[in-house]
Amino acid sequence: MLMEVKKIKFSYQDKPFIEELSVKFKKNKITSIIGPNGSGKSTLLMLLSRIYKAKDGTITLNDKNVWDYKIKEFAKNVAVVHQKNQIYGDLDVKTIVGYGRLPYLSYHQNLSEEDYQIIDWAIATTNLKEYENLSGGQQQRVWLAMALAQKTPILLLDEPTTYLDVKYQIEILNLIKEINKKYQMTIIMVHHDINQAINYSDEIIAMKDGKILFQGVPEEVITLASLKSLYDYDLSVIDYNHQKIVLNYQ
Repeated sequence: MLMEVKKIKFSYQDKPFIEELSVKFKKNKITSIIGPNGSGKSTLLMLLSRIYKAKDGTITLNDKNVWDYKIKEFAKNVAVVHQKNQIYGDLDVKTIVGYGRLPYLSYHQNLSEEDYQIIDWAIATTNLKEYENLSGGQQQRVWLAMALAQKTPILLLDEPTTYLDVKYQIEILNLIKEINKKYQMTIIMVHHDINQAINYSDEIIAMKDGKILFQGVPEEVITLASLKSLYDYDLSVIDYNHQKIVLNYQ
């Protein structure tokens, strides 16, 4: 499954924000979209997930406009985990993860044995048990498991480590990387942490003012000059153990 953006335009309340933006996402790779607040990175993810609709231009999935897919058909190809999710009531983990199978059910159709096998697989993959009370990191695993249960080739993540402590951030990112490598999922995520984006991504897309400033493998595109142009601030970039590390001081 290949996702591509072709010359899209998008406005907020008739005020142009994204103009003529084009980008192609690499299949079976992890791509992180970075940039300052208000750069357009979350807007782009909303456009990819069909929450927003472009004013002009197209977003294609296997050369087919995403808006030409029926809702369930699109949901069988693209899963989305948003930044803010909340578990309400007394729903257990298996019930929540089971919602990921809804695109495959007809009206009033019950879950099949195969559906339950996929739900169990998604729970096992994300190392979840049916907790009575879920911590923030465990809740994020539940949403990932629900997305996995959709059995899609593409997964969109909006800042998956926001509101998590360092331990859970590392666990979630390691899990995302494992899912990508083991199941060859194309993962596109918005990320606010430059170093995590460098460490966990095959490709980085940097956005500013609704435009793509640069794109490429982290080792090549993360430089003093590129970060200065992106954040309007002098950052330090060091090489440690064949990996770039960005410091917020000189």
